[in-house]
This record gives sequence, C-alpha cells and structure tokens, in this order.
Amino acid sequence: MSALFTRKASGTLISKLKEEALFNSRLMDDCLKERLFLAIRNENIDFYYKGGRLFEFDLKDSFKTHIKYAAVIDPSHGDYLSQDALSDLEIKPDFLEHYERIKENCSKYSGIEAAGVSKIYHGNSYLNESKDVVILDIEAAFASFSMNKKTDRVDIVVYDKNSCKLVFAEAKHYSNPEIWASTGTAEVVSQVKRYKTQIRKRKSEILKAYTEYIYAVNRIFNCNLPLPLEIDDEVILLVFGFDSKQRSKLSDKDFKATMTGVKRYIIGNQARINLGDMLRNAKVI
Repeated sequence: MSALFTRKASGTLISKLKEEALFNSRLMDDCLKERLFLAIRNENIDFYYKGGRLFEFDLKDSFKTHIKYAAVIDPSHGDYLSQDALSDLEIKPDFLEHYERIKENCSKYSGIEAAGVSKIYHGNSYLNESKDVVILDIEAAFASFSMNKKTDRVDIVVYDKNSCKLVFAEAKHYSNPEIWASTGTAEVVSQVKRYKTQIRKRKSEILKAYTEYIYAVNRIFNCNLPLPLEIDDEVILLVFGFDSKQRSKLSDKDFKATMTGVKRYIIGNQARINLGDMLRNAKVI
C-alpha cells in the first residue's frame, strides 16, 4: 500500500509561521503580490521562487534554505576576490537581512522547465482574487503504488473556484525530448497516463488532502477559498516555450500521432496563459 497523499498544516504550525519575523516582514507580502508561491505539504510549508524552493518551514527547524542559496557573500569584498579574501568568506546566517540576495541566488539554479512553470504560478496564484481559475499547488508528488516504486510528480494543480474542480496538468518545454518521438509514442504519453491512473484511483484521498490544504491557506492568509468538490479525470499536457515557426511542428499529423489519448494544450509564451481558456480548450488527441 502506498503512502497517503497528504496536504496538511496543523494549527500549531500555522501559528508558529505567523509569529516569524521573516514571514511577517517579507514572505507574506511577496506571496500576496505573487512574487512567491506558498505550498502546503505534510506538516511543512514550502515557498517557491522562480522555479526553486526558496524556503522550507516546519516545527522542528523553522526556516531552512538550500546551502547554495544561503551562500551570500559580503558585498564589501567587491565584485572580484583574491585568494586571500576567500578565507574571510562565510555563509550568512540571517535570512531576514539577506533575503533579497538569497532570492537572487535561488533564481539562478532553476532549469528551463521549472523557470517556465514559475511564470505561470507567479501570475495565477490562488491568492489572486481577480481570477476564477488559479494555481492551487505545484510539484504534487504521489508515492507510487506500482511495482517500479517511482514517485509521480505532477507539475501543476489548477483550481476552478466556480466549479470547485481540481485539474492536474503536466508542463513540458518545447525543447524537452520527452514530447518527441521519431516513431511510436512519445515518452510523456505514458507519463500522463500513469498520472491519470493515480488520480482516478485516489480521488477521495486527493479531495481530502486539498480540503485540508485550503483550510490551511485560508487560515494563513485570512482568505476564503471554496473547498474542492471534484477532480477532473483527465491530466492536461501543457506544452510551452515555442515561437511561431516551431508551433507548426506541434500541429503536424506525425506529432499528433504520437500523442494519442492525451489531452493537450499549447501556448508559446506561458506567462500570458489564461487558465480558464486552457481548461475550456484543451483537447484529447
């Protein structure tokens, strides 16, 4: 039996977060302005920035960041360092004081796909009150119940606040070889079908998890997101990051033949995506 899919933050965890100076003075405002994306996990909270996980927060350690983001060099050294100056360098311990530099470091390590997905969630957060269709979660990881023990990690969880429906989407950059196949079926097709199997078999579990998720974000941000009622059976394959010349290749019959049975939506500039349009216009090939 696989591990349960869980999205929960206890009242104790939320209360501790809301007492933190880093959250109150920097993180909360950046979340509300969609510069950061807060995601609930299982008794921990992640903060994402431009495709990277900027901070993790839990009861044991409070805030943590990756060492490669925390290596903030004192600017008094200038732009260039001598070998002797290296011995004076240290990792700066104050997340609040060096917040902007840590964010800058975080933005430098994201791959093209993660950075591309970030352009979607930074403009379509569940905290955006002007939009009816929003991003509720990212990097939704399911412990596999299959024999290969592989963890399934779906890129985006879309939420229609009017219908209270969850829709999962897998995002691929045009350059990703998984969407191309010279013959037969592209690798991403089996990936999407595996995700669909996971989601269909675990609907009640997923609905419960995202009910807890919304309870948590409503309490953190004093908002009033409606609770989820249903989950779409299909997983959308979102292909992005192409120009007008490359678009034709995504529409030719040979490419479509490799995508049989997949619900697909394509957009060149993902920063301009309208999630409502994506839900309405994604088509099964």
